[in-house]
Amino acid sequence: MSPDIIGIGELLAEIMRTEVDIPHEKIGETYKGPFPSGAPANFIDSAARMGKPFNISTGFIGVIGNDEFGNVIVNKLKRDGVDVSQIRIAKEKTTGIAFNQYNSDGSRKFIFAAGAAGETNPGDVKEDYFKNVKSLHIMGSGLSISENSREACYKAIKIAKKQNSKVVISFDPNLRPEMLELNTIIKICNPVLESTTILLPSGEEAEMLAGVSGEKEACQKLLDKGPKIIVLKQGKRGCTIFTKDNVDGIIVPGFKANEIDPTGAGDSFGGAFIVGYLAGWDLKKAAKFANAAGALKIISLGPMPETTYEEVISLLEKA
Repeated sequence: MSPDIIGIGELLAEIMRTEVDIPHEKIGETYKGPFPSGAPANFIDSAARMGKPFNISTGFIGVIGNDEFGNVIVNKLKRDGVDVSQIRIAKEKTTGIAFNQYNSDGSRKFIFAAGAAGETNPGDVKEDYFKNVKSLHIMGSGLSISENSREACYKAIKIAKKQNSKVVISFDPNLRPEMLELNTIIKICNPVLESTTILLPSGEEAEMLAGVSGEKEACQKLLDKGPKIIVLKQGKRGCTIFTKDNVDGIIVPGFKANEIDPTGAGDSFGGAFIVGYLAGWDLKKAAKFANAAGALKIISLGPMPETTYEEVISLLEKA
């Protein structure tokens, strides 16, 4: 199989605190999980669910350990229609784990046990897998987790562009200062930015990548670094789209939702936006669709929800 949309990067089992403001060092407090996770995996799972009405196929390149946590992730992806033939099992490693602490100020604190998540390497990227590729998604976390993973991402971009000169390269910076120093992260992101069609940053990430203050100003500057479209993710506020033809931005309001768990909302947003884009929708329609998918994510626990395309369309029609 050669999917339309390919994701690459870390696969993780997520274990999260059940209450806010409970530090990881607090002994005896409870966690809940495992939940299938990994930012690029969350993205591809969203794209798979949202892409079903359009017969858009999806696939993923990554590595898990030979354990039950790996099964949790792969089973969820398979159930939602993601091709998992390129997910390798590293028998000598355990599946990667992310422990997540929520804080009342909206921040989160992660402790990572990378395990097999950082084992993706250039050998895992097969040219034949890209023969029908329409879109390749890269995450900053996949660039940061290991040198081998980073080189695999770079190789995937080269192959995708070779196989399809019009391929859509989407890039979510997903900056993780706990993994690498910020200067290093920016350095390894720059080669991807040069090849990016659609950039999906948060305001803080845009400012860090551009080296300027102000999310709008940062996005305007980033348009000169390669991306043709920048979709600024703004949480409950929605998003703003920047292009060379509209440097002031197109504001697309978000949807109200009762937040239970925000983890993965940006990834759900990204997967939905790329599906809308590939379906030929205009940017504003794709952004509304993505905002709705992100809003429906936060009302359920775990980074990969069960949200369907029909549920997202229903929310749009009620707005």
